[in-house]
Amino acid sequence: MTRAVDLRPLGRTALPVSAMSFGGSPIGNFQREVADEAAAAVVRQAWDLGMRYFDTSPLYGFGLGEYRLGAALLRYPRDHYVLSTKVGRLLRGTGSRADSGPWRSPAPFAPVYDYSYDGVLRSVEESLARMGTDRVDILLVHDVDRRTHGEQQPCMFRLAVDHGFKALERLRQEKVVTAIGFGLNEADVCLDAVRQTDADCVLLAGRYTLLEQDPLDDLFPLCLERGVGVILGGVFNSGVLATGAVAGATFDYSAVPPELAQRVRRIESACAAYGVPLAAAALQFAAAHPAVSSICVGAHTTEQLISNVEMFDMDIPAAVWDRLREIALIRDDAPTPCKQPTQEDQWTENSGLS
Repeated sequence: MTRAVDLRPLGRTALPVSAMSFGGSPIGNFQREVADEAAAAVVRQAWDLGMRYFDTSPLYGFGLGEYRLGAALLRYPRDHYVLSTKVGRLLRGTGSRADSGPWRSPAPFAPVYDYSYDGVLRSVEESLARMGTDRVDILLVHDVDRRTHGEQQPCMFRLAVDHGFKALERLRQEKVVTAIGFGLNEADVCLDAVRQTDADCVLLAGRYTLLEQDPLDDLFPLCLERGVGVILGGVFNSGVLATGAVAGATFDYSAVPPELAQRVRRIESACAAYGVPLAAAALQFAAAHPAVSSICVGAHTTEQLISNVEMFDMDIPAAVWDRLREIALIRDDAPTPCKQPTQEDQWTENSGLS
């Protein structure tokens, strides 16, 4: 067993999630088409490596990701893994599998935003049918952020908090799901969601990485105080922290700004001086904060998945983190794998497992 698949409690809940979890967007044909068998092989590889937390969403391939993940997991005992999906979009038929945004040959549906109470319940019912399961363990309100909704964000957020989240609370009370929360791309919106609801967890994508550490100021302390588990997505900032600032690298799915490219080069150089790949530092840094229960990493191929686990498990000298602090590339107050003596105690305390 490897450190990547060590089980951690999800905040105050009793749900055990693997330190590295399976992100389901690539098998929904995110940015490139993946064959059905190749998608199934990636899920099987994740299981064989020891991952026991799998995340997906109706958005991923407009249902294709949920369908493929559910089909691949049917071979495994349902009580032996944790499954999460998201609400806030309903899928309606179009009859066309034309490319749409980052999705290549998605299922013949189009997403329609619906954060209403009834819309959320309908979304859950449809997701269960696509995945061929009778329950999910974690439900997340998806994308009530500015990136998704622009000027309509305050209205969508209010609808989700005042109405859609009530449906999640009902499902949790009825023990249909164990944990409820939000899946977002913006730390300040995530903070608002934690402040205004009784969320068990949040999935924050791209905002706590080697390049961004603002959640240290308020979001992570609040999550620790309330026992809210944090799942991190986008720990490579869409690619640049995996590949380095090479030609074609992306930050938040766009070209890397010159000042960030220079910062990445400096981080990579500091790591290389100790023989540490940039990707290994990116994965382990994100996972080191005591508020973080799991880092959710996607892969298009089994080779990518295996490489990610190897990077997570690589021994990184403490001197790497010391050097990054010394040259102000990570914050002094950022926990690192070699500077977290009470992390395991914090997880136990927050999860109620002490």
